[in-house]
Amino acid sequence: MKNAAERKSLICIVGVGAVTAVGLTAPSAAAAVRAGIAGFGEHPFMIDRQGEPMIVAMVPNLGNGSSGGDRFGQLAAQALREALLPVERHRRDLGSIAMFVGLPPQRPGRPAELERQMVETLGRVGGTGSVECISTGHSAGLMALEAAARKVTANPSGFYLAGGVDSYLQPETLEWLEGNDQLHGGPNAYGFLPGEAAGFCLLCSQQAAERFHLRVIARVWTAATAREKNLIKTDTVCLGKGLTEVFQKVFAELSSPAEKIDHTICDMNGETYRADEYGFAVSRLSTRFVNASGFVAPADCWGDVGAASGPLFVNLVVAAGQRGYANARHNLLWTSSESGERSAVILQQEKVVKN
Repeated sequence: MKNAAERKSLICIVGVGAVTAVGLTAPSAAAAVRAGIAGFGEHPFMIDRQGEPMIVAMVPNLGNGSSGGDRFGQLAAQALREALLPVERHRRDLGSIAMFVGLPPQRPGRPAELERQMVETLGRVGGTGSVECISTGHSAGLMALEAAARKVTANPSGFYLAGGVDSYLQPETLEWLEGNDQLHGGPNAYGFLPGEAAGFCLLCSQQAAERFHLRVIARVWTAATAREKNLIKTDTVCLGKGLTEVFQKVFAELSSPAEKIDHTICDMNGETYRADEYGFAVSRLSTRFVNASGFVAPADCWGDVGAASGPLFVNLVVAAGQRGYANARHNLLWTSSESGERSAVILQQEKVVKN
């Protein structure tokens, strides 16, 4: 458990960027989710088995002109540039900024050389720092945040980027989802609405933030990853053991067993598997939550955004603190990958300073 001295050296978030179907910047995306605005519409040409247009959450400024790796690159570059804005005038003094980016796993419709394309695109946009890809799907964004946080701890003078980008809107991907009965629509009430998005966070230590006079907008208390053995789309029965394990890991870092989670944001998307695993995990750890059923699942607004989920959740916490409409001490963010990774982060809001 962290003591008072360790709290002062918590990993700081000083920049965020977001591109979603409901907002093309971090503030607009967060405002849309808070207002419950949904960004769903008909796919311009994909038809489902019932002969109806597939319903998706498409980022509006990209349109139909880009596809494959180019589309991923445009999404990521736009969010990355926004996350870097707070340090734009300090770039020469910061040196290279290494980054970690979450991507979808191998699946139909995924660009064949996505990692290489992302390394080239993000390296060009973000500077000369290294780019490490984490291709594990839904949990990849929080895993990127966890990796960046470790780097800040090891090198308090450095700055690091953590992000995620995903798009389910390739025709082959949409057909694959429908073939697996995961596409929401028609007779399938328990599928999800596919989306696309990108999110990035800029991390540094407290001393680095003070050195460059940067405003700290959130702090990472702890981050962890565990694995679930009983996977979705298999004949096994998931009892939420992986999610329970990762919750226990992050709860163990709270200052006291009496401290509770005030607010939860997750990537539940309408699939019963995800709801069941959360239910099992909460049944074991209900005393650690103020209100476990009061979670936020932004897929209701921007669709399922896969690997981009975690960094976008960070933006929601940041916006709540900046706008002053929530003041949760412990925000739990969690994500669940189809390949078994279960990631969780406890994030602390920075209180609004009124002049």
